[in-house]
Amino acid sequence: MSKIFYSEKYSDDDFEYRHVVLPKYMSKLVPTSHLMTEQEWRGLGVQQSQGWIHYMIHKPEPHILLFRRPLPKEHTNPSVQ
Repeated sequence: MSKIFYSEKYSDDDFEYRHVVLPKYMSKLVPTSHLMTEQEWRGLGVQQSQGWIHYMIHKPEPHILLFRRPLPKEHTNPSVQ
């Protein structure tokens, strides 16, 4: 039985990203009509911390799930003089 592969995390200015590769036989369990809710992807056996959002369907390879989560915003308080 194949295992689920989790990529390293990578980011841009706004989001942290990762992709999760399911065994190919599981691709038929991935919905193509909508992005999955956390309950749906956890139901497939994906395990990751809270806050990750399935944000894109990669149609050529539906067994690859694309996730992102917002990076914390840095709060700056400019001094008013």
